[in-house]
Amino acid sequence: MPYRRLPNTDQARLTALQKAVQKASEADFTEQVIRYQTLSKAQTFLAQFLNVVTQYHQNFNSKVSANKQYRHQVQNARMYISHFIQVLNLAVIRGEIRKDQKELYKLDPESHILPDLSSEEDLLVWGQNIIDGENERVRQGGFPIYNPAINKVKVHYDIFKERQVNQRIHVKSTSRIYEDLETLRKEADAIILELWNQIEEFYRNELPYARMRLCEEYGVRYYYRTGEKKLSAETDRKLKSMMDSQPTLQWSE
Repeated sequence: MPYRRLPNTDQARLTALQKAVQKASEADFTEQVIRYQTLSKAQTFLAQFLNVVTQYHQNFNSKVSANKQYRHQVQNARMYISHFIQVLNLAVIRGEIRKDQKELYKLDPESHILPDLSSEEDLLVWGQNIIDGENERVRQGGFPIYNPAINKVKVHYDIFKERQVNQRIHVKSTSRIYEDLETLRKEADAIILELWNQIEEFYRNELPYARMRLCEEYGVRYYYRTGEKKLSAETDRKLKSMMDSQPTLQWSE
């Protein structure tokens, strides 16, 4: 007899529950393959599990879409902040801006090396430093830097900050739903196991192939071991013939 294996994906769990519930609902009331209490529990849980699985996939897809947009804004913010600092350094080298004024931007007056902008936290820090420094220098009477102007840098910096907050919300929401889903998966497996045990028990006296087919109608999944001979209607016919010829022979799994 092939062995059964519980589903290992959310869709497979949903399919197993749906097939058992639907088949049991269609069955004649005199043929109670699944106990009423178990069926009621499965029906209630199925609606809850389907809702959470749907929510998780919607949140996940939304997070993926938002992440693409977010990465684009990170790239833009890094490009504008980097470009502004390079233009500032060139202005200092040409003598258009005093090098000591670089301290307003929290930059080393003696160095023209770009600060580390590799991380998002670095972008947050240096973006704010550059915006504050340029505003203060202009307030003191300096000519503003153009190409890029600080206002344009600030637009991309603010968009980056806003998208970062939104991205964190997406990640937190998806993680919360995933935790709920992990708990429900364990409950789904327990309910499916209970359903399958009752289904197999109801058909325990059927011949192997017939029993397997009847159980499969309720969603039980069977798998053959390597080299195992597959069951067929012929298997049942041969076994029945043997049992008819030897009345004392009884089929047992």
